Amino acid sequence: MTMCCMSSQTHTPASDSLPVSEDTLQSVLSLMLPADADDGDLYIEHSTAESLALEEGRVKHVSASTHQGMGARVIKGEASGHAFTDRLDPAALMEAGKSARAIALSGETKGPVAIHPDHSSPALYQNINPSEGVDFLQRKTLLEELDALARSLDPRVKQVFANVSSSFSDIHIIRMDGGHLHDARPLVRLNISVVVEQNGMRETGSAGGGGRFSLSRLTEGDEAKRLVREAVRLAILNLDAQEAPAGTFPVVLGPGWPGILLHEAIGHGLEGDFNRKGTSVFSDKMGQQVAARGITVVDDGTIHERRGSLTIDDEGTPSNRTVLIEDGILTGYLMDRQNARLMGMQPTGNGRRESYAHPVLPRMTNTFMLAGKDEPDDIVASLDRGIYAVNFGGGQVDITSGKFVFTTSEAYYVENGKIQHPVKGATLIGLGHEVLQKVSMIGNDLKLDPGVGTCGKGGQSVPVGVGLPTLRIDELTIGGTET
Repeated sequence: MTMCCMSSQTHTPASDSLPVSEDTLQSVLSLMLPADADDGDLYIEHSTAESLALEEGRVKHVSASTHQGMGARVIKGEASGHAFTDRLDPAALMEAGKSARAIALSGETKGPVAIHPDHSSPALYQNINPSEGVDFLQRKTLLEELDALARSLDPRVKQVFANVSSSFSDIHIIRMDGGHLHDARPLVRLNISVVVEQNGMRETGSAGGGGRFSLSRLTEGDEAKRLVREAVRLAILNLDAQEAPAGTFPVVLGPGWPGILLHEAIGHGLEGDFNRKGTSVFSDKMGQQVAARGITVVDDGTIHERRGSLTIDDEGTPSNRTVLIEDGILTGYLMDRQNARLMGMQPTGNGRRESYAHPVLPRMTNTFMLAGKDEPDDIVASLDRGIYAVNFGGGQVDITSGKFVFTTSEAYYVENGKIQHPVKGATLIGLGHEVLQKVSMIGNDLKLDPGVGTCGKGGQSVPVGVGLPTLRIDELTIGGTET
């Protein structure tokens, strides 16, 4: 068993009280901010995280960590100075403030700043302890029981990997005007992956779930067992899957996690920085039709307990529900404060950072397409010859061109409106803005993902959510493996 940075405390209760004296922070702000600064803030974070991982029938990896620090930021025009320290003593904080000011090439000092409470947004998660009621021994026992269950479901199960993790972040943001905002952010996740073998052939199936709630939500009742059964089902399904055909086909996307295609192929292109710089395919398209009629896409960080939801973003802007595309018309971008100001728009609560050590970027929260009116079964039945992609694996997108590539983890070949057999090796290739134009049927079954999404951008990772109803795309390139 490997162990790193174990701490005796799994959770620090959320507190509105600043971990640093107001006098010290007021001094840092006064030194840091020039009179002509457009914006600036201090971001103070204390985070704890724990993870247990099982393989080969035993819990082999245990990790626990605690980190804290402050990020100081000064914004002037397009310049942004960001400096950070993992020490919260006055000397280190003052040095970070000086560095941020120097990076932004700032001028005369702003002067005294008085810190005052700013309760502009009701807290979503102040009283949640993600580890409450589930100690180390219980989590270890849970993983061992899930391993035993997976192996009992089918003799072809040869390997089981399971991981349970929890984290808690206590955030304080001091804005340029001295406004003090506080947020508490729990996060939990359970992942299961199994390997099955038949006649020398091996396949893998995975399932997971999580969100901003107590870990007991995943460990009590049947939820963890359901995830195990789903992972085994997918692995066995892939044993019987045939190689996917290659070519151009109509494709039906299943509800829920396939919304990752929407996130990658379209969502990133609607982030403010790419549009301000003119590098997105959606730049200068505001008010224009960019998708088929009936398509409405929103980014909503206010949905309770979802992985991508926040009380406030990492600049202190209240989280928001932003309509990005409405009935096919581009109506909004995802904005942090700096890009919003430079573009003459309003911030949307999408300024996010991985930690105090990272700069703010405009990022998605929970991004999904609203439901339509079509019955899911009718959408699948509309395929004369095509692919029904129920679940996705990995994917990537080129923001400038909008080109995306996604692999499926569960997909079926459909002919004459009937599912014929599962397929493997199917890769979906296309252009995000073109795919939106080729949607002809939208299901009435909007589903959000189970709480496993993590988004990477600019070397930073943040938790996100995605969602989609069943969707028909009339034409999409499939990179198959069938010979």
